[in-house]
Amino acid sequence: MAKTIRPTPKPPNRRGSPEAIEKRRVARLFNDILGGRRAGAHTHDGRTEKRRQRLMRELESGKVRGARELKPLDVLQRVNELLDLGEPMSSIRKVTRVRRTAVPAESMVEVVSRLHRAYGFRPECYRFVGVTEDVLRSAGVLGGDAPRKARTRRRAARTA
Repeated sequence: MAKTIRPTPKPPNRRGSPEAIEKRRVARLFNDILGGRRAGAHTHDGRTEKRRQRLMRELESGKVRGARELKPLDVLQRVNELLDLGEPMSSIRKVTRVRRTAVPAESMVEVVSRLHRAYGFRPECYRFVGVTEDVLRSAGVLGGDAPRKARTRRRAARTA
């Protein structure tokens, strides 16, 4: 009786492994630093930049990939992810309209507390869905320090 010969399995593709991705990122950074580009300017790789652009587009239009409306949790996730990518809060504020809520603050405290424990969003993200600082303090998201005063911009008096 002849044995059946099984073909040897193909080796796994290592291009997508975390080690290979990190090697490519470090190599690009190394080349940028020694190649004369500014060391302080951190740029994203192509995929990350495309994701950043898509998230900004979705926040601006208020729709997920042009189909359905963004839910408040979707807004929180996108704002948090953009902040993690290093996007400044000012540019997010320019494209996103802040939602107002008609829900009483007392009823939101428990839900915001549970949501923050589950997801761990940055406190500044909650502003985009209409959660006030008082609710965040009551829910334990913000510390007990005094509330910050809103910055006011003073316009220089123009003389004509």
